Amino acid sequence: MNYSQILEALNKASLFELYRLQQAIRRSLEDPARIRQIKNSLRVGQDIEYFEAEDNRLIEASIVELKRTKVLVKNRHDGALWNIPFYFINLDRADVAISNPTGKLDRNTLKIGDRVAFKDRKGNEQFGEVIKLNPKTAGVLVGTIRWKVSYGLLSSIIEGELGRESNVIEGQPTHGQLLGKE
Repeated sequence: MNYSQILEALNKASLFELYRLQQAIRRSLEDPARIRQIKNSLRVGQDIEYFEAEDNRLIEASIVELKRTKVLVKNRHDGALWNIPFYFINLDRADVAISNPTGKLDRNTLKIGDRVAFKDRKGNEQFGEVIKLNPKTAGVLVGTIRWKVSYGLLSSIIEGELGRESNVIEGQPTHGQLLGKE
């Protein structure tokens, strides 16, 4: 499913049309037959991924207990236990990334942990990690300082392996040096 195309179409819909669609989707999410189908394909101890809307990313977890309408999971990264609805689970390992056709970053295209760059008010380029997604701004951690940055001012950083050869231009600080990691 191409989420980017769906979002593009939804952006053209009226609020009433969005509300009507929301109600139809809610009924599908709560359909007992669909829940039973998912529940029957799961087992305690199984490793899964589920979508965390607040962070806009997939979380790796393992199933602790199957309940009537929810599943108790234990997150791999922090060991936290969560009761989540069955429909949070990404059974098909679907790609949940959403790209913006304009190429600009927004709340749907970023996720917690993404590395980004932006220019501060003095024109200095800053590099950091997204720590919070707000309606109009992203919380970005640069070193130990938190910044609130408009999505329109952010750009993605594509990180790669340098390997044994240094591809760094002499006199230019590396990304890691700018973040204080080298």
